Amino acid sequence: MRVTLLGTGDTTGTPTVGCDCETCELARERGLERTRFSVHVENERIDESLLIDFSPDFRTQFLREEVPLPDAAVVTHIHFDHLDGLGNAFRLFDSLSVYAADETDPATGASVAETVASKYDYLELLSVQPITPFETIYLCDLEVTLVPVEHPPQRCYGLTIEDPATGSKLSVTGDTSFAIPDRSREVLADPDLLLADAIVPAHLCEYHPAGGRHEGPDGVPRTFGTKHMTREGALALAEELNAERTRLVHVSHFYPADEAFEEPLALDGETYTI
Repeated sequence: MRVTLLGTGDTTGTPTVGCDCETCELARERGLERTRFSVHVENERIDESLLIDFSPDFRTQFLREEVPLPDAAVVTHIHFDHLDGLGNAFRLFDSLSVYAADETDPATGASVAETVASKYDYLELLSVQPITPFETIYLCDLEVTLVPVEHPPQRCYGLTIEDPATGSKLSVTGDTSFAIPDRSREVLADPDLLLADAIVPAHLCEYHPAGGRHEGPDGVPRTFGTKHMTREGALALAEELNAERTRLVHVSHFYPADEAFEEPLALDGETYTI
């Protein structure tokens, strides 16, 4: 599998529009970018590819990285920075199957699949396929499994993608706090590459109205507020999951400039063959 990180930023990206903070200014000076989240996974054995989430920066990402358009896609949840790029499918595809969870979300009264189908009902080329979490399906000759994570108030999912021919495994946490259910952790475990949500460093929790949560044995918060992991939380999860390699994604511009581009924080355009 060839994994390309199309977008590694949070909902505003880095640099953020209209922001002159030190981190955004440094990103501009160095020509670095974290657009909104999306991952491209290519099965080079059969020359087919799978997209995880539709970033609003879809057009920029695909032109910049020159990766092939996907043969299928998975949507992890309905927040705009993961879904609203789907409108780019107009005139680009003759047909496209998009897979999303079939569980009804009490917060919306609909599943992710139902919401995607309703919002993009004008796209006749689109076929939305409901899938059940923990049930493995085959897309692009790869094994794909959705797992529930914790991103209140709406339902959100992580996923694994495994190549049955090579045994290689990619795990993606999705947008989540550290409180990922045990059953989901079991599925996510032992990846060759882990992409983990790490929106800010733990020391910024003191500035969040909800503070930090899920403190480790050292007292350091592993969750920022209620919805996302801290850098320290993501790294603790990576250790727990026994990840061979970890890249931190969904990174915000709130990281101080002297920390914002340090390892293992990911940047757009990184590629990995696993």
